[in-house]
Amino acid sequence: MAEDLPMLGLWLERPHVAEWWDDMDDKLAKIREAMATPSTKPLIVELDGRPIGYIQCYDPHLEADHPYRDQPRGTLGIDQFIGEPELVGIGHGSRLIAAFVEALFQQGAPRVIIDPHPTNGRAIRAYEKAGFKPFDTRTSIYGDALMMARDALGGNRQG
Repeated sequence: MAEDLPMLGLWLERPHVAEWWDDMDDKLAKIREAMATPSTKPLIVELDGRPIGYIQCYDPHLEADHPYRDQPRGTLGIDQFIGEPELVGIGHGSRLIAAFVEALFQQGAPRVIIDPHPTNGRAIRAYEKAGFKPFDTRTSIYGDALMMARDALGGNRQG
């Protein structure tokens, strides 16, 4: 995945991504760091063989100071973006997220969480279409977040 870092850097600079993934150098450094840690699994998303975005899952319980350690054991968090602007807003994000979450459930995750900024309406709608429900709002080291969850059995427990 190291060979994908220049492409990720370009995507992170695009206005529709940069608006929500600020500090480009810092974010790219964090993705590079994630590639080497067991708590995070970074992946490039492809559509018909063409790279179009990024998704990662992480286990907040594997990081001693992670602000989402209050979630049930086995919970995984995800972050994602579509890097190609012409592919935003036409349903790829919600389908990608739903498929990725189903794969995580098949691997045994009981719950998946995501934490969009509360004013990121486009992302929140995509997450709702993928089956996520809001359960909390927080301010952490990552900034303001609308905490959303989807549980493996279809029902959502409260935080």
